[in-house]
Amino acid sequence: MKVLVSDSISANGVDILKKAGLEVDVKTGLPPDELKKIIGEYDGLIVRSATKATAEIIGAARNLKVIGRAGSGLDNVDKAAATKSGIVVMNTPGGNTVTTAEHTMALLLSMARQIPQATASMKAGKWEKKKFMGVEMYNKALGIIGLGNIGSHVAKMAIGMGMNVITYDPYLSEEKARSLGVKVVDLDEVITRSDFITLHIPMTGETKNLINAERISRMKNGVRIVNASRGSIVDEKALHDALKSGKVAAAALDVFEKEPPEGSPLIGLENFICTPHLGASTEDAQENVAVAISEQIVDYLVHGTIRNAVNFPSLSADALTLIQPYINLAERMGTFLAQNFDRGLEQIVIEYRGEVAKLNYTTITIAVLKGILSPILLETVNFVNAPVIAKERGIEVKEITTGEAGDYHSMLVIRVKSGAHESSVAGILHGKTYPRITAVDNFAVEIVPEGEMLVMENNDKPGVIGGICTVLGKNNINIARMQFGRESQGGRSISVVSVDAPVSREMLAELKKLPNILSVKQIHLPA
Repeated sequence: MKVLVSDSISANGVDILKKAGLEVDVKTGLPPDELKKIIGEYDGLIVRSATKATAEIIGAARNLKVIGRAGSGLDNVDKAAATKSGIVVMNTPGGNTVTTAEHTMALLLSMARQIPQATASMKAGKWEKKKFMGVEMYNKALGIIGLGNIGSHVAKMAIGMGMNVITYDPYLSEEKARSLGVKVVDLDEVITRSDFITLHIPMTGETKNLINAERISRMKNGVRIVNASRGSIVDEKALHDALKSGKVAAAALDVFEKEPPEGSPLIGLENFICTPHLGASTEDAQENVAVAISEQIVDYLVHGTIRNAVNFPSLSADALTLIQPYINLAERMGTFLAQNFDRGLEQIVIEYRGEVAKLNYTTITIAVLKGILSPILLETVNFVNAPVIAKERGIEVKEITTGEAGDYHSMLVIRVKSGAHESSVAGILHGKTYPRITAVDNFAVEIVPEGEMLVMENNDKPGVIGGICTVLGKNNINIARMQFGRESQGGRSISVVSVDAPVSREMLAELKKLPNILSVKQIHLPA
């Protein structure tokens, strides 16, 4: 079998592939057209961040069985196209955790003491000791937005330096927070209380421009901001204006909306420091991920064992055929529930009712966890690490089986709990293949769990549907489906609207102001 290494990796990784009997070609820096011409020859592809494994490239990969990313991020791989083509996509979760956390601390320290600026000044032959007055980090409030693997490691180092760490992570349990020695607060408190803020969250529709002009206006005067996660989380124009005005004393970015950030006005500001996406760039981390991904590729192509797959469970072909529809249903239900329940998770209960209870449902449980955790964590969640992540975050997972499924052949019910708060979804397979959500909390519905959806809780009063349609219509948002459920006539009800495009924050705010609307949430699911 042949493997193409299209981005630079450690020579030790290439040696592992060759020693396993694989034919290896190392061809880095290929233009997309060249890659498309030759990709059909290969059974495996190893990339880092430079190669873009687009749907077009994947469509030409007639023999490709596996794509391996030497690192954790998979923004450059079209996972949906790969899955549709039966290609396993795998990465090396955790391989860059320490390296990225350490880079974050380096940015924090460099920003606090103006080290890059002072270095440039001295190299220009100057001695400007008074100009580069710094600030101590000891006893200052560090706000960490997102406490996954990287954020947790940053917290440990910051606590060791005597900082007071507060964090916003709505899916972190109080028990896990206590074990880390951090205080969990809401986003507004992180924004208003922190002397330093660092971001460690994934890029989603909800997190795009999370740090914007409005939130910056509520920060402390002289706040300092670091972003080594994803570029578009910070509104760069708003940050530029705040740095110029002095509202933000300093900022340090490793990632940008556009990379490289050609023409960005941020680059010219004296109180701004930057690095060219170096979070994972250490010799140690690159060696670790190169060896790890090469070993995983060998395991799959030579031995048929799947490890760290983000789109495929570790199952035999026969078992997978039987259980795959339930895996799809479970993951979609979990993703829906995660976005509909905005509290710290303490417990997840999964009920298997009817025939599905007779299957080996362990992988289905993992699919539920993957679905729940994926929308809320920066690091990649897959079928291998989802149970470990849940355990690390102090989430109790329970499985319950029963032979009865009411009017259905099989049913899944997922309940999540946080203190006295609880939410649930129930789902079935329609025609043994197509996923359907049949209940949300106490509301009976029939939802096709795909694409963009608005989930609105409202009072069961005339005019609600008309108001929703009016807001969407005047904003040129087409409605694909609408489903409704209610507890009782005139009581509380739920409206689920599938739309053809994401809804802006302004439109969400407008919907929330409609009469009898109690809450509005936007849900993003795979098409």
